[in-house]
Amino acid sequence: MKKMKFGISTIGLAIGMATAGLSFSAAAGGPTLTEQEFEKANLMYFQRCAGCHGVLRKGATGKNLEPKSMLKKGQARLEKIISYGTEGGMNNFDDIFSKEEIADLATYIQMEPPVPPEMSLEQMRSHTKEYIAPKDYPTKPLHGRNWKNFFVVIERDAGKAAIIDGDTKEVITHINTGYAVHVIKGTEKHKKDTAKDIGRFWYTIGRDGKVNKIDLWQTPDKMLVAETKMAYDARDIAVSGDGKYVIAGGYWPAHFVIMDAVTLNPLKVVTTRGYNTKGEYVKEARVAAVYTSPNESEFTVAVKETGQMLQVDYSDLDNLTITSIASSEFLHDGFYDPTGRYFQIAANASNKMVVVDTKTGKLEAQIDVDSLPHPGPGANWIDEKCGPVGGTTHLGTGLVSVWGNDPIGHKDQAWKLCYEVETDGAGAFIRTHETSDYVWADQLKHPEPEVQQSVQVFDKKTREIVKTIRVTEEEGKAALHMEFNKDGSEVWVSVWNRSDNKNPTGEIVVYDAKTLKEIKRIKGLTTPTGKFNVYNRMNHKT
Repeated sequence: MKKMKFGISTIGLAIGMATAGLSFSAAAGGPTLTEQEFEKANLMYFQRCAGCHGVLRKGATGKNLEPKSMLKKGQARLEKIISYGTEGGMNNFDDIFSKEEIADLATYIQMEPPVPPEMSLEQMRSHTKEYIAPKDYPTKPLHGRNWKNFFVVIERDAGKAAIIDGDTKEVITHINTGYAVHVIKGTEKHKKDTAKDIGRFWYTIGRDGKVNKIDLWQTPDKMLVAETKMAYDARDIAVSGDGKYVIAGGYWPAHFVIMDAVTLNPLKVVTTRGYNTKGEYVKEARVAAVYTSPNESEFTVAVKETGQMLQVDYSDLDNLTITSIASSEFLHDGFYDPTGRYFQIAANASNKMVVVDTKTGKLEAQIDVDSLPHPGPGANWIDEKCGPVGGTTHLGTGLVSVWGNDPIGHKDQAWKLCYEVETDGAGAFIRTHETSDYVWADQLKHPEPEVQQSVQVFDKKTREIVKTIRVTEEEGKAALHMEFNKDGSEVWVSVWNRSDNKNPTGEIVVYDAKTLKEIKRIKGLTTPTGKFNVYNRMNHKT
């Protein structure tokens, strides 16, 4: 084996893949890249591929990409797959990467993957910074705006979060965050624990494991009040019901970290490496999602590769109690039912929606759905025949699956498919509001631009699609992620830039929730993705 060493670039350091040089191996006479090409391909893989296929390329939502199987496919076949995607839900990358970059990436996945370093609690703490001391926090909002109707918006490729006034549609500020923020969550109403100033503080988690604390009561130039770093690659974050702790889950290293919610100082780190439901040891056991139970003093932690749902009691960090509930692989993201008792999460490689009873700490049900379910933040509503229901889109097929989720009032319908709605393309997000007659679904995962740039709306009563809305016709753009405003009268849809050009742009299109007509386009945003209305999220409105 021929071994070569390379150093991580400034960008590589920024995304946190390593703190020192890594090594890679290539068989003599096999696929090779120069050090510069390998470093660039490594960065491309981390940014665009590792989320589905894993840092070690063992597969999860996406297939195993280890050299043994990749060498069998060969260079030409791999270039074609990367360029045009697959019907199983993989994106096409011909409008994102150049032909040369696609060729290098195809070569890269035929070579041994580099293994990133671990991260200690001491290393995490070295990144903790306070920009405004808690003693200097204001006791009331300093801007006079209706902050509960603010939208906190991820600007993915800019490494920023935008704060938008939901009343005036004005972009108030852009806050520097980490690379490719994945989720932003705030304090929420809780049955047992009562946080002070619910909805005021919001926390971001980026693909680089960087955590930011945002105070919506500050003036726009001072809303970023603290930051830290808890992993090299991460996906989700949550705040305890009492507002004392923040938890974030790592993709690499495979662990979750509990931090002081006031200062963001990391307090406790717990590995998630262990055995999956088949009894196989998993080193890259990534934390796919973390949530706070609305009723219990617990965090809900989903470990992707092991299929384990963890209930983490945060009432005593020194004697942490963790209940492990075996379900199915590979866990991804989910949402609670309207009562807050049952957590519904996609096990997308098993084509199931897993349901956990947070009161008993046991697996409640596993619902068979279609290919690669992906509910995002999910949606709950009332169906005339099945009663309370939940729904999900699918990454692998154009379908919305709807199931009953009220085992108390509608026992015969609970955890069974109620109906399905066929859409034009595979999607990643579904959303509704208690005041709305409609459910909205995007079609982000369809390769055809016309479908990818449209969202579809179906009627809760008739279960039929009533309108397909072409959100944008701009080349290289896609429509994704819907969010209602505070009173449910508007729906906000992101226009996302799929191409990696030097000036990625985007916008949010606002629609009337009843007439489904366009109201306004909010400009001045860079690849807006997820957006979260403060009032709806703090009150669990879905």
